[in-house]
Amino acid sequence: MSIAQRALTGAGILAVAGAGLAGLYRLLLRQPQTPLDGVTSLTGLALDVEVIRDHAGVPHIYAATEGDLYFALGYVHTQDRLWHLELNRRLALGRLSEIFGETTLTFDRFARRLGLVHVAKAELAALDPFYRALADAYAAGINAFLTVHRARLPLEFRLLRFRPEPWDPSDTLAIGKMLAWLLSTNWDTEWFRAQLVERLGPEIAAELEPGYPAGHPLTVPPGMSYGGLNISLLEEFQAAQRELGLLSSAMSNAWAIAPSRSATGAAILASDPHLRPQMPSLWYEAHLVGPGVDVIGATMPGIPAVLIGHNQQIAWGITASFVDTQDLFVERLHPEDPAQYATPDGWEPLRIRREEIRVRGRSEPVIEEVQETRHGPSLTPLLPGETRFLAVQCPVLQAGVSAPGWFKLNRAASWEEFRAALAEMDVALSFVYADRAGNIGFQLSGRVPRRRKGTGLLPSPGWDASYDWDGLLPFDELPSVLNPPSGYVVTANNRLVDDSYPHHLSHDWIDGFRALRIESLLQAREKHTLDDIAAIQLDLYSEAARRIVDAYADVESDDPVEARALAHLRHWDFRLTPESPAATIYVALHQRLLQNVFGTRLGALRGRYIGSEPADGIAGSAYPARVTGYLIELLQRADPSWLTRHTTFDSWVALKRTSLAQALGELRARLGDDMDTWRWGRLHQLRFDHVLGRVKPLDRIFCRGPYPVGGDGDTPCQIALAPGSYAATEWVPSYRQIVDLGNLSQSRSVHTTGQSGLPGSPHYDDFIPLWLQGRYHPMLFDRQAILDDLEHMLVLRPA
Repeated sequence: MSIAQRALTGAGILAVAGAGLAGLYRLLLRQPQTPLDGVTSLTGLALDVEVIRDHAGVPHIYAATEGDLYFALGYVHTQDRLWHLELNRRLALGRLSEIFGETTLTFDRFARRLGLVHVAKAELAALDPFYRALADAYAAGINAFLTVHRARLPLEFRLLRFRPEPWDPSDTLAIGKMLAWLLSTNWDTEWFRAQLVERLGPEIAAELEPGYPAGHPLTVPPGMSYGGLNISLLEEFQAAQRELGLLSSAMSNAWAIAPSRSATGAAILASDPHLRPQMPSLWYEAHLVGPGVDVIGATMPGIPAVLIGHNQQIAWGITASFVDTQDLFVERLHPEDPAQYATPDGWEPLRIRREEIRVRGRSEPVIEEVQETRHGPSLTPLLPGETRFLAVQCPVLQAGVSAPGWFKLNRAASWEEFRAALAEMDVALSFVYADRAGNIGFQLSGRVPRRRKGTGLLPSPGWDASYDWDGLLPFDELPSVLNPPSGYVVTANNRLVDDSYPHHLSHDWIDGFRALRIESLLQAREKHTLDDIAAIQLDLYSEAARRIVDAYADVESDDPVEARALAHLRHWDFRLTPESPAATIYVALHQRLLQNVFGTRLGALRGRYIGSEPADGIAGSAYPARVTGYLIELLQRADPSWLTRHTTFDSWVALKRTSLAQALGELRARLGDDMDTWRWGRLHQLRFDHVLGRVKPLDRIFCRGPYPVGGDGDTPCQIALAPGSYAATEWVPSYRQIVDLGNLSQSRSVHTTGQSGLPGSPHYDDFIPLWLQGRYHPMLFDRQAILDDLEHMLVLRPA
């Protein structure tokens, strides 16, 4: 039974769903819509605020004071996305089970163990009065809506029969902390790597460790005077095996081009974060105009800032950096008193934090006793089969002062101010920058640990001080580049720096196929128009596919089906369009190759290594996004000894032909014998699902799709496959933005679904056709252009 089914059963309303669509539509149509026009009087405002919505549903908020500006943003977030706000808050606070019951208890236990709410409250107490006032104003705007419109709650609240509580400013900071945690890496990859060592031994585990493919791009080009860093995987694996006894027991693109490469004569910036599809979209576009700020772009309900966008002077985009800021430590408990653990200074008592989790359907709360060490909270109770005491350390779990950085970013007017804002953020993100003066650049943000020993590949011994962090890297030592000679900067979760960089940042860089393709397209023209940049965002070419097909140059077959499939692949343009049969053959072949090259040795761990099975509970790993490059390297090397050690095949040709036969057998069973009808879009389909849409016929109200789509995890337009499926439920371009710094009125954007979270609104799903067709809406920035496109005008007036 799904989360939604359990929750709706607990609320006693499955009978309503069973009444059919007619009854549900009547319920939906009775839902009162809050006014988008006219005047609404609210307590907490100092002066009138204008909220002008354009025909895309984007609110342009004009306020005379900073407090009124963020009050109004809180109000419109709630007006359009109250359910989304509530879900974001409950995820961060570990309170999903109060409305969904038992099925979300693991996620709540995880959030409570992280203790984000406690860190958020500490950060709120330490906020500078100016920024505390802005956080308070945003919360006041949310609460003003809840007060005035308490009888007009969205359909989800009525179906689940609960009311949202007042918003606390710490809720905002907790959501920011959860977002920062989710964008950090890599405790789960460490844990999976440890399982590889346990089951296979350090030598085999080291052989199975993908490196960053040779020749793939670096975001910050080499040439800086660094001392170098040498990592021996086998040595580190063996050390971990000895000291910890191991054998005994979520992508994005962003780039900028300089005026020298731009047909507009000005810098151009493009950003498209890749996140999981959902209904409503993760993003909410807004334009904020007030004292010292005029900024537009993508916000996230619950956070009072534009996270990706532009202001009057600069534009920026972000991608996940895959810099390793999370480490697991194995703690040694006292053999006679397990309430104590070993430290370099002797035995110390564990800190115990008691969390009460209310669960719908239970009369008593679930008590979660969180054990904490000097490194951080223990995750062991949530890890299936884990017997060691594992604590996680991450800067995000330590109280700092990160919120001002986002407010300052929205106001930054130069490279220097941009970097000063990023210096105050705790999450390690890759930022791409462009400004109206023609500068472009890249900067890594965040608090990044400096490790004394080891590189965070595996859990470290918590009792050994030599593995402790030696503070954090100074911001000025983080990777950065301004106006590179190439005339562009690109980041697509690829490796940031080469081995000359003196600090360890990560081992888990994502394969650079997307970055490689983006760079090749940027190099293919002397100058690019905005439409050229859009075409790159929509590009479905796979460099990985080209290399895998090239590896089949020595494979021939007398079987007519196999011969025809090879002909399809060899005459293919390597674009994974929804209409392409060759794309279908390639994806099925790719999956079979992964299974045959790696599967025999990995056994039960194969699915999590190659991505053919979902992650275990709360833990995933970066391996599936890194293994294709390693597969291609092995196919090119064709080393017979690999086959002997890791497979049952006696030749690489035999392995490749068997993989092809297996793929074709699967496709014939799924799609029939006519290969010309094996269009990729028949298998690769995208749905925008709502959590309550898992109960029929609620899916007809809340969900949209399925839609045939192209792409895979290696195409610049990344539409990745779900684990163990061809469905497009993993990463998609969740927001696309292109900014012309020479003429901001020419900038464009779109996200996946629509501005509203209310199924009865015309803006609930009006972006879907644009997104599917690769179209955008204008990022209206000039007031007169906004008024010319006016759809609704709402004045928020002091009561």
